[in-house]
Amino acid sequence: MLKFTPILLAILYALAMYQFSAWRTRKELDAKSTELADATLKRLTDRMAEALGLERIPVHIYEVPVVNGLAAPDGRIFLTRGFYDRYRSGEVSAEELASVIAHEMGHVALGHSRRRMIDFSGQNAVRVVLAGILGRLIPGVGVWLANTLASLLAARLSRQDEYEADAYASALLTKAGIGTTPQKSLFEKLEHLTGMAGRGTPAWLMSHPKTEDRIAAIEAMEARWRRELPSE
Repeated sequence: MLKFTPILLAILYALAMYQFSAWRTRKELDAKSTELADATLKRLTDRMAEALGLERIPVHIYEVPVVNGLAAPDGRIFLTRGFYDRYRSGEVSAEELASVIAHEMGHVALGHSRRRMIDFSGQNAVRVVLAGILGRLIPGVGVWLANTLASLLAARLSRQDEYEADAYASALLTKAGIGTTPQKSLFEKLEHLTGMAGRGTPAWLMSHPKTEDRIAAIEAMEARWRRELPSE
């Protein structure tokens, strides 16, 4: 039993840190956000809400200058002020911003926040075990190697979440009559908008898939939909 104690402690520590992080995030969002009031975007979110059988989809503006969208652990959807300002300046269309909202709704609907809590706990346990084993086998670099392997696992799981949220958004946008064109065109703009082109970084080290891979995944899904349509 004693040999499993470090693993159990790692899992308990990870769970406690996740709960603390969720609480701190909620406090931060409550203090720095207001509900979005934009007539054009509301017409689009209303179409998505109708497609889902919901009364409405509330979206909040998080007052930070970075370009990002966020699905909070409590299920709320946020756009950053930086992203909204890019829309107001004409760099991003209303339909493209609606695709961000649809993507973040995918994270909520698919339970990614809860799953990440479990994944994070497991990754922390893996990190402890690998550090113990590799630290003895390869003194000096074993712990570094364990941390690297655990980080690669976390990045892979994060990329899978992004693909799943993309697929959810594509289906929702299609059902709402908005289509996937804005979703794909936004992907092509994101590196410029965020200023993070990721040059020189291997795709398997990124927490988000490469732009061309995300677009290819959507187009492959659309091709599958067309094949599955009943012939007249």
